[in-house]
Amino acid sequence: MPVYLDCAATTPLDPRVRDVVLRYLDEDFGNAGSRTHGHGERARSAVERARGQVAAAVDARRPEVIFTSGATESNNLAILGLARDGGGHIVTTAIEHHAVLEPVAELERRGFAVTRIAPDASGAVSAGAVAGALRPETRLVTMMHVNNETGVIQPVEEVAGLLSGHPAYFHVDSAQGFGKATAALRNPRIDLISLSGHKIFAPKGVGALIARRRENEPPPLAPILFGGGQERGLRPGTLAVPLIAGFGLAAELAVAEEESRNRANGAFRAALLAGLAPLAPEINGDPHLAVPNIVNLAIPGHESGEVMERWHDLVSISNGAACASQHFQCSHVLAAMKVGERREEGALRFSWCHTTPLPDFGAMVRALLG
Repeated sequence: MPVYLDCAATTPLDPRVRDVVLRYLDEDFGNAGSRTHGHGERARSAVERARGQVAAAVDARRPEVIFTSGATESNNLAILGLARDGGGHIVTTAIEHHAVLEPVAELERRGFAVTRIAPDASGAVSAGAVAGALRPETRLVTMMHVNNETGVIQPVEEVAGLLSGHPAYFHVDSAQGFGKATAALRNPRIDLISLSGHKIFAPKGVGALIARRRENEPPPLAPILFGGGQERGLRPGTLAVPLIAGFGLAAELAVAEEESRNRANGAFRAALLAGLAPLAPEINGDPHLAVPNIVNLAIPGHESGEVMERWHDLVSISNGAACASQHFQCSHVLAAMKVGERREEGALRFSWCHTTPLPDFGAMVRALLG
């Protein structure tokens, strides 16, 4: 089997998490909304335990955790639920995931003014540029924590500091950053945080929106779905207890094991770059600013499709975000970084985890050099 190097798209399920998921699928399968019997009570206890685990990971309070189907829904709830009407101004960046770009574009169609901050050649946006774009009527600043294509960490803590004194709400999409650079998320000036289970070895289909209270008042979110009243009326529907319980444990493990996982990921990165050195790869994004488990690079003289075809039996990699792979076009992230057409067309994303075995780098090199 090819070595799986697409963990930025999704991660394998941690066996410890699987055990918890199976328990609430097979044994304690009750509905967390059922309050008249023990099955429901046990399910509700599992949800609240998970809520506490996720809250503790980012120094939030238990009631500030809203469970969702994943970071995409969390982003939509944060953006559309906060800036739903009345106009105003939004600051974002040009390198966001489409789960942020598209709801922001929807608000723009509704009359909101939007400022999109471009990155520099390193792949990072300037915190000063974000702060400099603020207006008195700015309602929301929304930006990612770690770029899903380049792995470059964005200056969310610095932005949080520069927002002091401004009433705008600050939303951070941390689908890729949680569990790799978690400390930044504990800054109390970050009002809203989107998290995804399947990026941290939990199942697909579960995530959370952290909605921190400000002066003991929650962000003024409005629901984008209706019916049932679950999750404080902000995310109605029967709670997916098995997924939530697994996500809670995965969040706890991600923080407890973050340092050791990052060390393993860093060692893999060093081996990867050394193994591919004969191909003279060109890295997109400053590696000194990136998380240790993502590298985006181009191999001179080769387009990405050709490389993936030649490596098909050796490694599973991507040439962009998984959500865009069925209608491939050059990356908006790399275009915003101005890396040039040749490197855009050759871009490959390698992403791995702390348990990923090393592929046969020699075979990969031979497949391209002959």
